[in-house]
Amino acid sequence: MTTGAQEWALPDDLEGVREALLAWYKDDHREFPWRRTDDPYEILVSEVMSQQTQLGRVVEAWEGFLERWPTTAELADADRADVVGFWTDHSLGYNNRAKYLHEAAGQVEEEYDGEFPDTPDELQELMGVGPYTANAVASFAFNNGDAVVDTNVKRVLYRAFDVPDDDAAFEDAASDLMPAGRSRVWNNAIMELGGVACEQTPKCDAAGCPWREWCGAYASGDFTAPDVPTQPSFEGSRRQFRGRVIGTLREYDELELDTLGHRIRVDYTPDGEYGREWLAGLLTDLESDGLVEFDDGGAEPVARLQR
Repeated sequence: MTTGAQEWALPDDLEGVREALLAWYKDDHREFPWRRTDDPYEILVSEVMSQQTQLGRVVEAWEGFLERWPTTAELADADRADVVGFWTDHSLGYNNRAKYLHEAAGQVEEEYDGEFPDTPDELQELMGVGPYTANAVASFAFNNGDAVVDTNVKRVLYRAFDVPDDDAAFEDAASDLMPAGRSRVWNNAIMELGGVACEQTPKCDAAGCPWREWCGAYASGDFTAPDVPTQPSFEGSRRQFRGRVIGTLREYDELELDTLGHRIRVDYTPDGEYGREWLAGLLTDLESDGLVEFDDGGAEPVARLQR
């Protein structure tokens, strides 16, 4: 296959490659509860929670969320502040994901009569559901997805089959590799390969990588791969203080700007680097996401949770 000026090809023994990976995955893979369900709502919750959050931390949050709101109907009827509060309490990252999940549940109930759409294109009509998440839900709930291409999969394809660092090439290779009608197990398997064997520091032999006999990197010892973006530190980050704002406002009907500032960070000073201007910017962003109301028209600006 040709991409630009570069030529690359998958192994001739595609069936052998596929069977080796699926057998490896069947024999030994990490157990996560969402891998034991085909309920699209439960899978959507797991996918949204897993964005930039370690999977081990997601398990408890996922189970707690579904215990509290076990169906889209119950989530759609929930107070959005409670949903956002749950998100904050479990340190699940950007709170607007909770808002979008809440709105998506409402769409399923109101626009789809409580039944999830089952194709990647239709699933993207749900609030906050992009191409990757839509494909994951279509794959894992309905076995009706395309080949997944995430960071782990790109790393595997680049190392194993010399697929160039090009999005179109990765899409083509992933699609050609996936056996027809098996997106559920295949996408789980190839992501597992990238997650436990072909990590940034590979564990080829220790993890029993099933593709060693075909892998160019294993043969050459050159395990370079495309750069992998890293998650910025949470401590002291804007994400952390967004969460603190939401958590603090849950305890009060409303707070004046300076009172809120002193409650969310010890170094808050109204005219300092982390003062009124900084906090007003944070609140404006949260207001744009539909999470808070920021009234700065009076003598003392006031913040409250969006209801």
